[in-house]
Amino acid sequence: MSIVTIPRLDLLAYTQGSAAQRRQFSQDIGTAFTGTGFATITNHGMDKALITELYKVIQAFFALPEEKKRQYEIPGLAGQRGYTSKGREKAKDAQTPDLKEFWQRGQTLRDDTLSKADYPDNVAVSEIPRFDIVTGTIYSRLEAIGRELLKAIAVYLNLDEDYFESKVHQGNSILRAIHYFPIDEPDHLPADAVRAGAHEDINLITLLIGASADGLEVLTRGGTWYPVKAHGEDIVVNVGDMLQRLTNNKLKSTTHRVVNPPRELMKMSRYSVPFFLHPQASMSLAALQSCVDDQHPSAYPDTTAGEYLNERLREIGLK
Repeated sequence: MSIVTIPRLDLLAYTQGSAAQRRQFSQDIGTAFTGTGFATITNHGMDKALITELYKVIQAFFALPEEKKRQYEIPGLAGQRGYTSKGREKAKDAQTPDLKEFWQRGQTLRDDTLSKADYPDNVAVSEIPRFDIVTGTIYSRLEAIGRELLKAIAVYLNLDEDYFESKVHQGNSILRAIHYFPIDEPDHLPADAVRAGAHEDINLITLLIGASADGLEVLTRGGTWYPVKAHGEDIVVNVGDMLQRLTNNKLKSTTHRVVNPPRELMKMSRYSVPFFLHPQASMSLAALQSCVDDQHPSAYPDTTAGEYLNERLREIGLK
């Protein structure tokens, strides 16, 4: 049986700690990301009241009538803004769609680095007055936390601490609110139907603000599934495929899934809110030279973040 270690790391040790504490945090998160690819983060600055309100507004949105929600499903955006209905997204290579629906919020342009041709406007929800304010605040907070984590990762990789800063400034990041809807007739489901099929994330790193129920599992190196549980308001952070490609597999984008609950809990909804931290589309994902040598030749063809994202969106059924 594989030994799984998902460390709980204190972000204040990096943002406000001594030089020694900062080095140790970088080492700890780097070690986690070369192993399971997952860590949990505490003292990240997101207060409990804000997280509680986030879950309140997203539950209110998904409780809207189906015809109301579908008004926010925008053709041609590959689900990158607004609502995506049930039966649309599937894991790569899966035949059956995931048992979920979701809402996505993207980058809000704050300077002239990019334009609306790059990032469409976010979709406002008129029925829930606080929805746009709360999701916008969460987006900004998680983006800031993610940038601090990337600084620590850069140090671990022996790069300049600000290596990622210019690449993720006005990056194509996504906040996704997911509703894993009740499973009312489990006997009528396809045998392979699950809330989220086994997959890896597309982006640099993912930050997940808890969830309303258990179900997240990671695939260990030994081929077994291990449940991930966070403490209270901790954030679960994992490596995405873009960072794995950039580091030539040094940092691991670990396969994970969300399993169906026990039969007695199937009629209960599950909600979760991941933040997928992306760079700008123009960022090269060519392997860092420091991660390539005779024992570790470059494992992937060169591509950009935008090209890779479009490829993956087609594979999971959104394009």
